[in-house]
Amino acid sequence: APVRLGGAVNGVTFHSGLTPAQRLTSPYEIFDCRLVLALHDFAGILAKHAVVEVIHLSAYRPPAKGWPDGKVASRHPAALALDAATFVKRDGSRLNVERDFHGRIGTKTCGAGTGPSPATPEAVELRQIICDSADRHLFNVALTPDYNWQHRNHFHLEVTAGVRWFLVH
Repeated sequence: APVRLGGAVNGVTFHSGLTPAQRLTSPYEIFDCRLVLALHDFAGILAKHAVVEVIHLSAYRPPAKGWPDGKVASRHPAALALDAATFVKRDGSRLNVERDFHGRIGTKTCGAGTGPSPATPEAVELRQIICDSADRHLFNVALTPDYNWQHRNHFHLEVTAGVRWFLVH
């Protein structure tokens, strides 16, 4: 079911960069309830890093024109994905994926022998956030700047209905 978040989810606010007034009616502030359940658990990880706000680039995106009647959508057109770009901490500091992640396209994101280059505290923290969520299987798909150029500025976090696999890159 589609929901519009009116406040924090487990202590963390998730919203776009639109003004608060615009968010009240924007379709880009709509989430599938299954994604919200995953965000609830993700907020538990974020709390360990003192993150209180996530600014996203997109969540729901209306399907393209000509979408076939009756075809069930997935990813953003189903409000099952979030493109998280900035993580705001309790002290006001920000972890910005584009500026702070320090990844390289084609490299592995999590696991032995991985890590940012350079390994700044912000880069290590962002890597810890995404890898902790992967370890807990919160999202079926988690794409980072290590994946491709299109993901250079955000984490694509997606819930995929009816599958048992997980992809982290």
